[in-house]
Amino acid sequence: MVGANRSSDGRTLVTTPEPLTLRSDVTVELVKSSASDSDVLFAARVSTLGEQSLDELQKDPERSKGLINYLVRDRHGSPFEHNSMTFLISAPIFVFREFMRHRVGWSYNEESGRYRELQPVFYVPDTSRKLVQEGRPGKYVFVEGTPAQYETVRDTLTESYEQAYAAYQKLLAEGVAREVARAALPVGLYSSMYATCNARSLMHFLGLRTQHELAKVPSFPQREIEMVGEKMEAEWARLMPLTHAAFNANGRVAP
Repeated sequence: MVGANRSSDGRTLVTTPEPLTLRSDVTVELVKSSASDSDVLFAARVSTLGEQSLDELQKDPERSKGLINYLVRDRHGSPFEHNSMTFLISAPIFVFREFMRHRVGWSYNEESGRYRELQPVFYVPDTSRKLVQEGRPGKYVFVEGTPAQYETVRDTLTESYEQAYAAYQKLLAEGVAREVARAALPVGLYSSMYATCNARSLMHFLGLRTQHELAKVPSFPQREIEMVGEKMEAEWARLMPLTHAAFNANGRVAP
């Protein structure tokens, strides 16, 4: 629908709402890394070998997987901090607001609505996302929704997003600063950020933000942040397979 609005000086502004892009996925790209199981070993062995611990960089870490398992099991965590992984993540804003509760061992830089016009890309859950919460707070489960509920969610969110983005565009057309106009936008809007962590901070994140049959401590993450965690874990498991295996073998508790 084409709408007509008046600017502050009386001019008529004709605005055509941007077509929305609706998504139900998240994307995670490992953009750079310096992370291997050998990083754990040289850091751990400096306590007994001193400078000779550098020799671990040239050795097959498979021969020392018992040491890695011991470090995770007995929660000697600092050797798992001498590595780095940087991810580019695209997800709804509400995911990032949960994500940034994780502060120790993490660095973030997010797309800014102050400096660029935000694009009309919004989150709508697909039918794989359980819709209905049953039970009281602290003791509830999520179950699948009905076809009618999924349709209602999609239609209602789409209508809300269209109105919100049209309001955002109207404010921009009136000359309102981006940092003010963005207040019209909902948390279902997609954003992008770089997130950098080490293996220890990632293990802590995964212990809280993913559900897993091997976990000693139950976790109840929101599904959308769990989707991000699963993709990050897949990249980390490829880089540090022995550390990842020890994490699983010891109940997915961060050292």
